[in-house]
Parts: sequence; structure tokens; C-alpha cells
Amino acid sequence: MLTLPVEERTKKSAPAPALRRAHKLPAVVYGAHHASTPIVIEARAFEKVFHEAGEATIVSLTGLGTPLPTLIHEIDFDPITNRPRHVDFYAVTKGEKVEVAIPLVFVGVSPAVEEGANLVKVLHEIEVKADPMNLPHDITVDVSVLAAINDQIHAKALVLPAGVELMSDPEEVVALIQEVVEEKEEEAAPADISSIEVEEKGKEKTEEGAEPAAA
Repeated sequence: MLTLPVEERTKKSAPAPALRRAHKLPAVVYGAHHASTPIVIEARAFEKVFHEAGEATIVSLTGLGTPLPTLIHEIDFDPITNRPRHVDFYAVTKGEKVEVAIPLVFVGVSPAVEEGANLVKVLHEIEVKADPMNLPHDITVDVSVLAAINDQIHAKALVLPAGVELMSDPEEVVALIQEVVEEKEEEAAPADISSIEVEEKGKEKTEEGAEPAAA
């Protein structure tokens, strides 16, 4: 289990902008059986844990007394730097099921793709329900079963670990094979010169009928 040291944030703690300048992140942890608690975490330590855990792996928070099992529930990213600036952790209870989105990992080679077709990955995660201690880090999708144009893999066909229940629509398409459609080059339409000729003739008549300028 991944662990992440934290400290409780109090009224004496530095404000959020000052924390970020010090390479720390303001955060909060809450849950069905845990009161909302403001905390502070080291930015670099969190980024390392998030890279390994994602949002579907238990992260044990230490520094608040007894180690607290949590899930990374929500991250607020800076719109300019795209780095985390606030984190929500959800405290889980062993034996109490939670619903989370699990990322999909596509493996194998589709025979249809080898023959020139396109593989379209429609979904990149699915919703499941499980005891937090049994949550998989990801779910594998074997695309080698896609052998012909229009073949599809539906959510109900995915192999889930024991104790993990699918919450997404079972009929939802996860991946499919499409025929490659070559775009035809459009021939340039011939220029319409009739309007140009009319304009030129009109110009000539105007010049011929023009009176000489007064001296």
C-alpha cells in the first residue's frame, strides 16, 4: 500500500499561496465516517504517489494518528502550469464498497488493424463498485479479438477481478474497428471568367465615351 505523510492544517498554518510557494499543497480528507480535515502535503511527494496510484489505488495517509486509508478523490490543477494546487482525499472504510472510475489498458494486436483498419478506443475508463481494498489499479482490454470491420468490445465483455462489480452500462462500447475511408481530392472548379470579361468591356466603353477633361 502506498503511503503519504501529511500534517493537519490549522488556523496558524500559512495561507494557500504561501504553501504553494513552499512546494506544499493544501488538501482535505473526508469520508462517510471521517470528519472533514484540512491537511498539508509535500507537492513532490504527492505527485510521485499520484503517478503510481492514480485515483483507484488506496493511499494511506500518515501523520493524523492511525494511518488512514484513502482514495484520491479530486484534484484541482493550475490552468497554466497544469500542476496540482489542491487535493481532496476520500477516507474509505474496509468492507464498505465504493464506486470509482478504473482506467483501461489496451493490450494485444487486432488482426483487422494489421490489415489496414482503424482501432477506435471509445472509453478510457469504466465505473466499478468494490471493497476499496480490492480495487484494481487498471483493467485490461484485449483487442486481439477484434478481427473484422465493425467488430466491437462492450463493457460487459471485460474481465473484472473477483468482488468487482461493473457499474457502467454493460452495452457501452469500449473499442471498435472502423474501415479506413480515403478522402478523394476535389478537382478545382474552372474559373468563371465571364464576369471578368463583362467588367473589362464595361471599362472600355466608359473610357471611349469619356469626355476630355477641361483645360
